[in-house]
Amino acid sequence: MGGGDKSLLSLGGHSLLSHVIARLAPQAGAMALNANGDPTRFAATGLPVIKDSITGFAGPLAGVLAGLDWAAIQGATHIVTVAADTPFFPTDLTDRLTIAARDGQKPIALAATPGPDGKIYRHPTFGLWPVALRDDLRRALQDGLRKVVLWTDRHGTALAEFPVRGGDPFFNVNTPGDLAEARRLLSEETP
Repeated sequence: MGGGDKSLLSLGGHSLLSHVIARLAPQAGAMALNANGDPTRFAATGLPVIKDSITGFAGPLAGVLAGLDWAAIQGATHIVTVAADTPFFPTDLTDRLTIAARDGQKPIALAATPGPDGKIYRHPTFGLWPVALRDDLRRALQDGLRKVVLWTDRHGTALAEFPVRGGDPFFNVNTPGDLAEARRLLSEETP
């Protein structure tokens, strides 16, 4: 994408991140961003920026841990995570993740969609995570674990399945072509 933060690319006159925040805000209480490096690049959001506590860029689970640690300080019992380059995720994400965890009697819930092959595909960046598992996650990361589903499967994971109607609801922007597609989707979504 030419370097820099993908989440700050313009989509309809606003950053991808602004679209993500606007979509998540009605579904969440307090929000924070997980990012390493200079936090001032996100100052316009007005959100706290929390960095990974595990060094060496340990991947998405390090971001989940940072969120869990921050949430513990806030007195929260769970967090919901979303990707900053996915501007069209479902507007009922949090509710459906919560219901899936409760109904499945599992501590963690991840978003999932059916694939064209009939298999169910998990979207582990979109999840509901209990703060109570943060010390276990810290130990797993310190022991070198990096794959999200290896850790989630240890604890039991419910899946919140989302239909694919006209496209993947978890479509993310990774290439210039994806950004062009996001602009097209936004024009269809906006009256």
